[in-house]
Amino acid sequence: MIASLTGTVAHVTLDRVVVDVGGVGYLVHATPATLAGLRVGETAGVATSMVVREDSMTLYGFADPDERDVFEAVQTVSGVGPRLALAMLAVHTPDALRRAVAGEDLAALTRVPGIGRKGAQRIVLELGDRLGPPSGTGVAEATPSVAAASADHSERVVEALAGLGWPAKQADDAVAKVLAEAGTDAVAADEVATTLRAALRVLGGHRG
Repeated sequence: MIASLTGTVAHVTLDRVVVDVGGVGYLVHATPATLAGLRVGETAGVATSMVVREDSMTLYGFADPDERDVFEAVQTVSGVGPRLALAMLAVHTPDALRRAVAGEDLAALTRVPGIGRKGAQRIVLELGDRLGPPSGTGVAEATPSVAAASADHSERVVEALAGLGWPAKQADDAVAKVLAEAGTDAVAADEVATTLRAALRVLGGHRG
């Protein structure tokens, strides 16, 4: 089992990264928020979880071990596979998921693409207290305070949303709304993940 990787970032796309470790390139699937912090040519470390099936071995990467542990825990719910578990962490931080499950917040859970009301109820019922209590205060879940920076970061957030399956126009509108509420038209590099999650919450609120 590969629990972590540290190496040179060789390639990054909207949903995966290739990490070169000693001349071997490992393909790692990750959330847009995790990928936003990686730069080609730089050394990076990611916590990983390996999913082994009859015809494949797939690595999933995370910013820290806590994300990895939550990723593995939510897959104990019937009907939740690695792709859906990764989508959950694309929309919510680990602590946000803990709060949603503990508070039986079905609305928060159904913001994740692929989770309907029945699926959210099943997650709450089957996960119970397996995720443990939230470790943070939830401040990072608020609308981001965004510093002035290059506007191409907002484009990265739109591209990440499109990679998660949202239509480009809806993604662009959601990012514009988040930035307008934050009082700026650009996203700082270290705020990409926060802005992405805020935009996903906007999109989730507009469903059906």
